[in-house]
Amino acid sequence: MNRSTFIVAVIVVLCGLHPARAADAGFTQFIASLWPEAQAAGVSRATFDAETRGLEPDYKLPDLILPGRPATGAPSQAEFVQVPADYIKEASIARLAEEGQRLMRKYRAALTAIEARFGVPASVVLAIWGRETDYGRYTLPYDAVRVLATQAYVGRRKDQYRNEFILALKIIGEGDVTRKDMRASWAGATGLTQFLPSEFYKHGVDFDGDGHPDIWHSVPDALASAAQQLVNKGWQPGVRWAYEVRAPAGVDCTQGVPEVTKPLGEWLRLGFVPVRGQQLGAAEQAQPASLLQPEGVYGPAFLATKNYFVIKEYNFSDLYVLFVGHLSDRMTSPQPFATPWSASTQLRSKDVEAMQRQLTRLGLYSDKLDGKAGMLTRAALGAYQKSAGLKVDCWPSEAVLRSLSAAR
Repeated sequence: MNRSTFIVAVIVVLCGLHPARAADAGFTQFIASLWPEAQAAGVSRATFDAETRGLEPDYKLPDLILPGRPATGAPSQAEFVQVPADYIKEASIARLAEEGQRLMRKYRAALTAIEARFGVPASVVLAIWGRETDYGRYTLPYDAVRVLATQAYVGRRKDQYRNEFILALKIIGEGDVTRKDMRASWAGATGLTQFLPSEFYKHGVDFDGDGHPDIWHSVPDALASAAQQLVNKGWQPGVRWAYEVRAPAGVDCTQGVPEVTKPLGEWLRLGFVPVRGQQLGAAEQAQPASLLQPEGVYGPAFLATKNYFVIKEYNFSDLYVLFVGHLSDRMTSPQPFATPWSASTQLRSKDVEAMQRQLTRLGLYSDKLDGKAGMLTRAALGAYQKSAGLKVDCWPSEAVLRSLSAAR
């Protein structure tokens, strides 16, 4: 916290002033202080003044650190607090797949060209569009400039958002989008396929040839930009995102981490069987893959390829990748997952974070304490279950939470 912000915080506490009103002077001063950085990034004085004049912070946003208020953290994103059956709902997948098929016909020429240029299947970029903004039917609720400015001022990731705010001004100044049309999520992602401003500059593509990349209105530009982002993160043409498999009895679910990678052929020799009876050729069998069990030993199992983890770079959630990958498949095949999701319940984020803290203390976990039951957390839980003589299912349950709490 800088000196001016500290003084404002003291005034709030001593005088009982409303935090939003009291902090506005500090916010205005903070924004003004960014001009040298904005100028160095190529933002004109006219653009900076026009877009910051009268700008006010939005203290109702999540993931802020405000004087006199308890820390709230990020909101409970569906990807991290819902069980798979609730997040990957059959009705939603079926609806989006049907609409995706229609859009595939509508934009066939552009999608064919995108696939030829980037090596990313048309169904994959359509699935990202469908997941991110319901094919553009979902209107993002926030003013991107205001969101990014607020997050830069009092957010948990100030340095990141400081840069994103400046780049948003640059995008507007260069005429790629108007302030009115630059709507965003609470975290500042914008456009049909949800890019942060820095991602727009890294991956934005002018695919329709009108002279500038437009991820807000041009479907070809937005989909080509999504494809470019995947390519820049390591997309491998001709490789599936994952294979649903039936795992052999007694499989060790603690192997379900990215670090445990084997050629697909080796997984097959260990007893994993593709659910559709696919016969994998020599090239496919040579592809490296990791075991993925989103519900531990319950529900479907997958062998995740490099492209699975590339999609995960777009949104760091196993359920997000499963949604996008499965939606992509459903645009060309009507078959749902062969193994149904179980009726597992999902612990609250704070309980999962408590598990992570205990697992860290026990030396079984060394990743982020974020309350998200991802691959590394599930594997660490499985390792604890082994050591404690519990049933090894790699799933964060109340029983494991109680056991970990008692192991202090």
